[in-house]
Amino acid sequence: MTTAPSAEEQFDEKASQQLEAVYLTPDVIEQRERVMALLAPRTGERALDIGCGPGLTTEGLARAVGPSGSVLGIDIAQPMLTIAARRCAMLTQVAFKRCDVNALAAADASFDVALASQVYEYVEDIDGALRELARVIRPGGRAVLVDTDWESAVWASSDERRMRRVLETWNEHIPHPQLPRTLKRRMESAGFRGVQVAV
Repeated sequence: MTTAPSAEEQFDEKASQQLEAVYLTPDVIEQRERVMALLAPRTGERALDIGCGPGLTTEGLARAVGPSGSVLGIDIAQPMLTIAARRCAMLTQVAFKRCDVNALAAADASFDVALASQVYEYVEDIDGALRELARVIRPGGRAVLVDTDWESAVWASSDERRMRRVLETWNEHIPHPQLPRTLKRRMESAGFRGVQVAV
């Protein structure tokens, strides 16, 4: 089995622009709206957007928390941060920082809410990253993590063997292609309470 390339290696400038285009499709917009409704950010809250990508969730969080709140968008890929900073340039409550989820550049209990979409499946040390997330969320704060169990992907194909090869190859590009199966238990072990699962 080959080693998966790092998230930083996978999201160069071209890949970042392609991902931004995908994030602007109707299906992904709908998913983002559902995720924001689950998180329910409120005016004045301090929000963390983990793996902020092209800044679409960062922008949504900023509008929800308003000028009296704050949003920190973090990503490991500089091209993503560049796109996100351009998108949120007029939102003074937003800041961006390049950092790794295993070493969040924030004090304990810095945030009321945190959001991460399709991030943790890319993280090698998932348990350490979840402990780090628990550290920066205030007691009683909220976090929503969205990841995909790629075994649940259904692709219609007349060539089942080829489809299986494509799925197996896809699974090699991330360290945790079936993360949702263990995420609840891992979050509880990291110190989160009241963990709920939604599909």
